[in-house]
Amino acid sequence: MSAGEDGTLTADGRYLIVSGRRWRATDPAIPEPLRQELVDELMAARRLVRSDPGTARPRVQDAKVALGERGDPWWEPTPEGRRVRLAATIRALLRHRRPESTICPSDAARVVGGESWRELMDLTREVAADLSRDGVIAVQQHGSDVDVATAAGPVRLARGPGW
Repeated sequence: MSAGEDGTLTADGRYLIVSGRRWRATDPAIPEPLRQELVDELMAARRLVRSDPGTARPRVQDAKVALGERGDPWWEPTPEGRRVRLAATIRALLRHRRPESTICPSDAARVVGGESWRELMDLTREVAADLSRDGVIAVQQHGSDVDVATAAGPVRLARGPGW
């Protein structure tokens, strides 16, 4: 949840209090355009919960993990928690964009790493490799599928054959 909703942030900015309940706040280090994209994905997924819960629930989970509202606390991430959050962010961003669209791995790193996103690029490529091996995403360079482990230079992430 973000601070703009009906609620008050705790002094440390980690939680939002709504009707006496404490909810984890969105990671404030997420750049605004990416945060808004993830919030839009979350809202789209929530609208599907009643009509298609099987599709909606994983989408809601990915968006909330990407936003830092679930999973490891964004203020004290673990290595495994970062991997989980990067994977959720990649899936959420790809779901939100048009099916033929791609994302830059740095988009996921910026969501999870904030201003220190460059330090996460190697890990982001590792997570992309895992998702690619599972067929969830395809790693592309100049429009062609490549192996992220051997690709030199910038790559893009797209929906894979097992999407």
